[in-house]
Amino acid sequence: MSPDATPRCRYEQPPGARRVFMEQGGPLLVEGPVEVVLEDGSTVVSERFMVALCTCGRTATQPWCDTSHRRRVSEPAPERGSGSSRQRPQE
Repeated sequence: MSPDATPRCRYEQPPGARRVFMEQGGPLLVEGPVEVVLEDGSTVVSERFMVALCTCGRTATQPWCDTSHRRRVSEPAPERGSGSSRQRPQE
């Protein structure tokens, strides 16, 4: 294969296009500034150079990510020897 026939591995971004970075389990990272149109038709604007948009739905600051996806709530382990272990009732 000739050097001219090899496919380019680097994507050339069209002028004015914004890059969106996807990470499994995390937010969408969008090069800013951005204007986001919400479900009700209203818009929110961020002038930041990089914006994190929530994809998990747990954020209190929709549509922006507040890292709620990182928090995990787990039940405390039962204390050993406290006699509080659950046993199956005998019939």
